[in-house]
Amino acid sequence: MSHPLRNRTLIIFILGSLATVSPFAIDMYLPAFSQIALGLHTTTAKISLSVSSYFAGLAAGQLFYGPLLDRFGRKRPLYVGLTLFAVASLLCTGARSREWLVAMRFLQALGGCAAQVAAMAMVRDFFPVHETAKIISMLILILGVSPLLAPTVGGFVSVSLGWQWVFIVLAMVALANLAIVFWYLPEGHPPDRSVVLHPRPICRNFAKVLQAPQFLTFGLASAFALSGLLVYVTCSSIIFMEVFHVSARGFGLIFAGLAVGAIGSNQVNIWLLRRFSSEQIFRTALLVECPATLLFLLGTHQGWFGLEATFVLLFISLTSVGFACPNAAALALAPFEENIGSAAAMLGFLQIAVSGLASASIGIFDSHGMLPVTAIFGATSWIALAVYFTGKRRLAEVRFVEEKGAAPITR
Repeated sequence: MSHPLRNRTLIIFILGSLATVSPFAIDMYLPAFSQIALGLHTTTAKISLSVSSYFAGLAAGQLFYGPLLDRFGRKRPLYVGLTLFAVASLLCTGARSREWLVAMRFLQALGGCAAQVAAMAMVRDFFPVHETAKIISMLILILGVSPLLAPTVGGFVSVSLGWQWVFIVLAMVALANLAIVFWYLPEGHPPDRSVVLHPRPICRNFAKVLQAPQFLTFGLASAFALSGLLVYVTCSSIIFMEVFHVSARGFGLIFAGLAVGAIGSNQVNIWLLRRFSSEQIFRTALLVECPATLLFLLGTHQGWFGLEATFVLLFISLTSVGFACPNAAALALAPFEENIGSAAAMLGFLQIAVSGLASASIGIFDSHGMLPVTAIFGATSWIALAVYFTGKRRLAEVRFVEEKGAAPITR
């Protein structure tokens, strides 16, 4: 297979742009929670259920798009998903109740997850397997635009024009990505007509993915590690705007400052990969995160921490997640030589399903304090560490296999 476009930088930028669709959808409307809650006559904690419904849609959509990306190639499912995302975003503007917003956010996620799964699968399409962790770290540099820019833009748009315009902007983002994919992105992998789109063979294929010890170990460990980050995203407005009474503008600045930890760690990760393996970095990141989250939980329970200490502990925890996630994703996908779309989809499903359940508990508790957040953050980090050490016993070695049918770009 040949690629009509072999510019590494441009392809990384396009994949990164696709990967930002869902993070923008999550981050951009966070500063508008209070405004949305007021308009829909509910609480901000209940509005956070719309974040959880987005995670649920992401989890369900992963399994749907994985086989489609293998069967029809990467681009056609992308066209469908981005179009659905844009339409659902516009439907969110008509919300007159919390239930409608939650439902439309689910539909929005079903579209947005196509971009997320395709971007991860195409990392394996376009780049050698040993470069996967480095390329994912580069994508996260682009993903960093989301927490740095989205809340600030969302706050400005919602204050100036109303919260409905946040979703109009999201629709425009999806349509811009659709145009970029159509005109500039080469097909990552040819359609595979041997892939059968019937439930039984699809389930068998996903079961085969889950039976790979390396995938299960690093996929589950990454899912629990990442869930702490998404719990923070879901509850960040509660922590800073309700507990510490930070203004919308101040919230945007704090959100951006914490994002520097996650983004910076990913870029340092590229340098560290020259000297250490992905597994070494992943293990070390968890060994740093777990004590930090335990101290955060204990200090919150005892009332030790103010805004500054909370910021520092979150910075340490989110930085650790930034080191752990790209390496875990690379290790989970490394042993597969075919059906990369399905493997990437199952990885995304595990990450979003675990994260969605963790973040949904905040809305269920209807919490206006930090203790449930720190408890869940701490529990998920320690579970990730336990999964890693338990699964490691079943692995004779960590495998790296090149994808069949792909022509990696090496320069």
